[in-house]
Amino acid sequence: MNELHSHKCNRRALAATAVLACVTLLGAASAIAQRGTMSPNQDERDGVSAGGKWTEFESEDKMTGAKRVRFELLADNYFREDPNYPPRVELFCENDKLKLADFNPGVRLPPPNRPGFWGQPQLEVMVRIDDTHGNHGWNWVRGHFLSMDKGTTRGLIGAQVFTVELPTRSGRQIAEFSPAGLDLDRVRKACDLTPKKPSKD
Repeated sequence: MNELHSHKCNRRALAATAVLACVTLLGAASAIAQRGTMSPNQDERDGVSAGGKWTEFESEDKMTGAKRVRFELLADNYFREDPNYPPRVELFCENDKLKLADFNPGVRLPPPNRPGFWGQPQLEVMVRIDDTHGNHGWNWVRGHFLSMDKGTTRGLIGAQVFTVELPTRSGRQIAEFSPAGLDLDRVRKACDLTPKKPSKD
């Protein structure tokens, strides 16, 4: 009888321990969710949701005091070379103005394949924004990312579908994004940027 009682007590103790562990894990997950996405950049505050799949990060220039805001959107897929680092779009804003919008494929880019208007190196990509698509020459920056034009950026922030097809060292690949849900008022205030549907012409 004593052995049976002891066995039941042990089972109760194990169940209580399991419940306590679950509560602790849930609490930790909740705390992480409330803090937001950790920033990979020094001196940048952890990110908060900017609506949909977008994340907003803030920082301040220590010398000038300039307010900086970065909006990031990760792709729904990844390129063959690196399944752990999906392509991403980033909008960099400073003192309430858009400074740069870039596309980072997450893999090393091939060499540029065309010159820009001023002779700067560019890579030609095909872009789809909802029901329109076309070729764009984006400035090639150190083989790591492409600087997007403002027209594409304005189309992107108001779109439901955004895809970028580009040549890579493994052949042509497509980055697929779901930009819907972005808080456009936040972007307008931080970047002085509003959406504009691209022309079908």
